[in-house]
Amino acid sequence: MHRARALLVVPVIAAVIACAWLVPLDAPAGERVNAGLKRALASFATARALNAVISVAQGTELSAQPLGVGVNVAPGQVLDPVNDMVEIFSNLMLAASVSFGIQKMLIGIGGWWAVSLLLTVALVAFAWLHLRGRAPPSWLAGAVIVLLLVRFAVPLTTLGSDWLFERFLAADYAASQRVIDTASGQTAQLGPAIEPNPADADLLERMKGWLSQNADPRERFIALKEAAEQAIEHMINLIVVFLLQTLVLPMLLLWGLYGVARNMVSRGR
Repeated sequence: MHRARALLVVPVIAAVIACAWLVPLDAPAGERVNAGLKRALASFATARALNAVISVAQGTELSAQPLGVGVNVAPGQVLDPVNDMVEIFSNLMLAASVSFGIQKMLIGIGGWWAVSLLLTVALVAFAWLHLRGRAPPSWLAGAVIVLLLVRFAVPLTTLGSDWLFERFLAADYAASQRVIDTASGQTAQLGPAIEPNPADADLLERMKGWLSQNADPRERFIALKEAAEQAIEHMINLIVVFLLQTLVLPMLLLWGLYGVARNMVSRGR
């Protein structure tokens, strides 16, 4: 019975060593990381564009002198709460982009030939002791677990989280990204564009110009605020999507892979 179980360990270890050197997971995992990085950068760029328009509107101050009396108003201040949310969203999209970049680097580190070599040596030593009926020492078992995680954890968690994204989150991402893209375009069109009155205009023309400039900009600022507020709910959806894909799902999958690797090594011992 022991001999049969020992012989079963050999093909499993051989398959793991073959995967470590033939890298069947690294290329597709790298492609999925690049796709996720492009999505995060697209959302970040949209958020920065929206933030730029709102920031300009916030700093806009309308000045006029009807009948020689100076009047200054800053209608852009009503955009403060919206701009705060846009800044939070852009920061989180930057963090998601950094997370995808880290995953890409870790895939490259795990695919380094030295890691595969160390894993091969550790697994061969583990199999040799197992076939001889001797329990591998705890340090060797720990080394096997660590090397397995270094070599395979990031590609497997990347592929697993991307599969879950495509299966459950892709539709929400596409819809929310489409809405904030539209909102960004609308806010760009509604941005402040106020021309000063010519200095040689007569009094009647100056009064008409002041009245028109202070009526139309107010409506434009209100429309700008409404267009930006429409995107807030979808920004929150995108935050949830990227947090799930870059943090929650990878951590859950990593914890599961650690449990599987530890259980396999414990049974082997």
